[in-house]
Amino acid sequence: MSNVGIVIVSHSPLVAQGTADMVRQMVGDEVPLAWCGGNGHGGLGTNVEAIMGAIDKAWSDAGVAVLVDLGGAETNSEMAVELIGEPRAHKIIVCNAPIVEGAVMAATEASGGASLREVVATAHELSPS
Repeated sequence: MSNVGIVIVSHSPLVAQGTADMVRQMVGDEVPLAWCGGNGHGGLGTNVEAIMGAIDKAWSDAGVAVLVDLGGAETNSEMAVELIGEPRAHKIIVCNAPIVEGAVMAATEASGGASLREVVATAHELSPS
């Protein structure tokens, strides 16, 4: 059985890459992982096409949790999921949780074979009440 994939979407490519590096150091190659960030011109922002590419890279039949940092990342991630469409879209959940802590904990959970819902729930447990 394959593990849930993790995608990190940040407005900053440095934040996204740094978070991915931290995840990789914690769980190794046990979890499909991808990241994207920035607007494609070197500035802050997110990009629907880049998010779709990251989802493809981290794709797992067990599903993909997409962790986002700010509202624009969440909106663009939701658009990416819509554009990907069925049958894969129902296996992708956009997760608005603390991006660094959420990604590390979600990946740790995924590395143990947890389901997509369990992985997302773990990330959400870190959100402030």
